[in-house]
Amino acid sequence: MRQPKGLDLRSEADRLISAGSGELASLRLAELWRNEAGAGAAAFLVSRYEQLRGKIPLVSYRLAIPRSFTVEPAIPLLRAGAFVHGIDLTVQLGDFNAYAQEILDPDSSLYRFAPDAVMIAARTADIAPELWHGYPDLAPDAVPPVVQRVSNSFSQWIRVFRDRSSAALIVHSLELSARPGMGLLDAQQETGQSAAIQQINQELRHIASEHRAAYTLDYDGLVARHGRLRWYDERKWLTARMPISADHLIYLAREWLRFLIPLTGKTAKVLVADLDNTMWGGVIGEDGMDGIKLGPEYPGAAYQNVQRAMLDLARRGILLAICSKNNPEDAMEALENHPGMLLRPKDFAAVRINWSHKAQNLREIASELNIGVDALSFLDDNPVEREQVRSALPEVTVIDLPEDPLFYAAAVRECPVFERLALSGEDQQRTTLYAAQRERSHAEQTFQSKEDFFRYLEQEAEVVPVSPATLARVAQLTQKTNQFNLTTRRHTEQQIADVASRPGWQVLSIKLRDRFGDHGLVGVAITRDEDETCEIETFLLSCRVIGRTVETALLSHLAQSAAARGRQRLAGRFFSTKKNAPARDFYARHGFHLQEENGDGSVWTLDLQHSTIATPEWIRLKTTEGQRN
Repeated sequence: MRQPKGLDLRSEADRLISAGSGELASLRLAELWRNEAGAGAAAFLVSRYEQLRGKIPLVSYRLAIPRSFTVEPAIPLLRAGAFVHGIDLTVQLGDFNAYAQEILDPDSSLYRFAPDAVMIAARTADIAPELWHGYPDLAPDAVPPVVQRVSNSFSQWIRVFRDRSSAALIVHSLELSARPGMGLLDAQQETGQSAAIQQINQELRHIASEHRAAYTLDYDGLVARHGRLRWYDERKWLTARMPISADHLIYLAREWLRFLIPLTGKTAKVLVADLDNTMWGGVIGEDGMDGIKLGPEYPGAAYQNVQRAMLDLARRGILLAICSKNNPEDAMEALENHPGMLLRPKDFAAVRINWSHKAQNLREIASELNIGVDALSFLDDNPVEREQVRSALPEVTVIDLPEDPLFYAAAVRECPVFERLALSGEDQQRTTLYAAQRERSHAEQTFQSKEDFFRYLEQEAEVVPVSPATLARVAQLTQKTNQFNLTTRRHTEQQIADVASRPGWQVLSIKLRDRFGDHGLVGVAITRDEDETCEIETFLLSCRVIGRTVETALLSHLAQSAAARGRQRLAGRFFSTKKNAPARDFYARHGFHLQEENGDGSVWTLDLQHSTIATPEWIRLKTTEGQRN
């Protein structure tokens, strides 16, 4: 008798681990998690991923959870989900209901743990007991002081924490009661129980927005989505101080993970979508433009919802692309002319409509957009195509779709790799930026030499120190840039701000524009002066401008600036990864000498007394001092 699929996957994962096939084992573990995410699978996954540590790429991350209730059963679920997304998560739980003391005490275990992120998980009943249990006994004029007290507490905790830690801070909002104490009267009063809690949540969002790397988790929205009455387990709360029902713990873990994925940079930059039965119902080559299902009424509305979800992603700065097995003429006719289409050809940064293998098309799309394959996500109704892409390109995020197209849009919206915690101006203009990039690529083909093309571009670059206006984009580049990143060190907004305030440190960014448009902020350099040396701690460049010699212009500025400050040497490190090969010979090409090489990377130095780095003649470089090179 054949074993259940879950047991087969467990056995297969163990066999692959024993054989030393870490990446294949990871694929099977991820499949197991998709099929049966729960406590049993979580324990198995965590134990097996711990065996794979060091054999597959994982990002180490430390999360502290000060809390007012029992969350222990959710931690294995969280760690399992994190492992599936390439995050090796270490979790420290605060003492029960000691969240305030741990935040306010500078010597608490919270700060000794040195977390990368902190999640404050406290219930309304614990933070505002007057509003939860005792509201009917409150006089109307007693409600505003309670709201003010709780809001002031949040403000104090966030301010104190931010003064003591550069970790990202996520704070649960307060949940509303499923059964307000005053019943129907609650909705009739401006100072009702629900209104008071909502006012605190509004204040919390405002307070968080005033601090760097502080975010609000809409815990009340999470509870409401899954049903307030079903979310809680009164028996477990009274017996074990565990208020959440066992079958809802997975949703709490997933909501936490939605924050951790963007914080660790494990996001997708591009959604690559199929056409037939994915963006519209039917097969365009067989049904024709008039026969496909696409419009405001069922069943075409399901596919319009998918396109609407994709448009929403584009507004977050996520690029859209097409990968479809089709006749190009048929597909393009629908894209351009079908009245039900919400997306048009201009909305896609790359298009592959042919009969080639989709894995190959995905590789070509990544190459065209100058990004890593791991930055792609893939949407296709065909489970065979999805599995083939998973097998050929395990780095790609493949979105599983249910059988019913009515739920396709929800699958897109719920995929955590599309989450963002901040939006820069570049994010909002990303599709436009890539459209201009296509124009540049077409223009480049008309020139016989790169130098002539560079002169034609009329590039203007500006090097400026980090500012409050550019802080989010600078931090975002450190978290997302992989191909031209010499050290791949990741920094949060708060960490960038802290470094910029230290004596001897410089945090610089470079902006670029040319005759085709404005690239925005495309590069970051972080340096530190120590004695006679200026050390480059971080040096990176957006994939959009690799090969335009912008990196030379930025390095030239670093060398000239360091020499002007009296430094005699410019030093930098290179840490090799699977993705940053384009930066491997960067220092050697610019006259640096190899000083040291070991398992941790290589160290390079440039003698500033006898060497210079010239700004490319085709780049007009402006600095904050108004100097031009």
